[in-house]
Amino acid sequence: MQIYKNISDLPKDKNTVVTVGTFDGVHLGHQNIFEKLKLSADENGYRSVIITFDPHPRTVVSNDFNLKLLTTFDEKIDVLYDFDIDSLVIINFTEEFAKLNSEEFIKDYLVDGIAIKEFVIGHDHKFGKNRDGGENTLKLLGAKYGFDVLPVAPVQIEDQIISSTKIRNLLLDGELILANKMLGRNYFFDGIIVSGATRGRILGFPTANINISDEYKLIPKTGVYAVECLLEKEIVYGVMNIGFRPTFEEHGSLVIEVHLFDFNREVYGQKISVKLLNRLRDEIKFSSKEELVYQIERDKRKAIQIIGSLIN
Repeated sequence: MQIYKNISDLPKDKNTVVTVGTFDGVHLGHQNIFEKLKLSADENGYRSVIITFDPHPRTVVSNDFNLKLLTTFDEKIDVLYDFDIDSLVIINFTEEFAKLNSEEFIKDYLVDGIAIKEFVIGHDHKFGKNRDGGENTLKLLGAKYGFDVLPVAPVQIEDQIISSTKIRNLLLDGELILANKMLGRNYFFDGIIVSGATRGRILGFPTANINISDEYKLIPKTGVYAVECLLEKEIVYGVMNIGFRPTFEEHGSLVIEVHLFDFNREVYGQKISVKLLNRLRDEIKFSSKEELVYQIERDKRKAIQIIGSLIN
């Protein structure tokens, strides 16, 4: 996949099939769009192109932006590499760009910019100033400018239409398993290992504290999770806590810490990638350190059992 940060850098070619969107999470609904894009390209000898935006449009057009994202921009690009698309075009989403209505965007960027034969549009996708463009508008523009529109039906799991918003809410509600099903993979985040209060080491369960630098990355509901980590090119399993450590602090800040199984190296400053496999329980305030240690032992045994069932 070739990446272009300016649409004028992509050679003009009428034999192009394109799709456009933010594609946060690159979930199964998005993947269905990419499959149709790739199928049409392969069957007709077209060039396949995905167009996306950076930063997320809502960071520009919303005055009270507080949306948390399923994928940082770098994470999204890493996932998109898996779909064997010819080209990815990244449009810098600015206030000026946001003023374009749907027809201006289609004509200036797609018809006159890269030239297109087909446009693949996902379920309920809207584009242009004030989201004035949708499937019906796109079909009218296609008739006007000479391209076909290929709508893609929504994907459902457990009678629920998959969407980025739905997955965000599931993660915030602690419904990790269903969220992972809709994503088509385990939810993950990247971070840097930083020093902590060393309480875990004192309790006999040393933990690596993780700092996530991207302020827009969604952190799932507080609680304890079984996880798979990639650290120094090695896969390591463990049990992770996301929470405020109420046993030790009355008004603590949010901390992400993971106890890695059979791992005792010093790794401060190293990058770690964490996949969330299962959610074990809510965060609890314990009455004593002994009660906490007992529960951690139980969490560890349960996590090992879950991980064993997944990898064997």
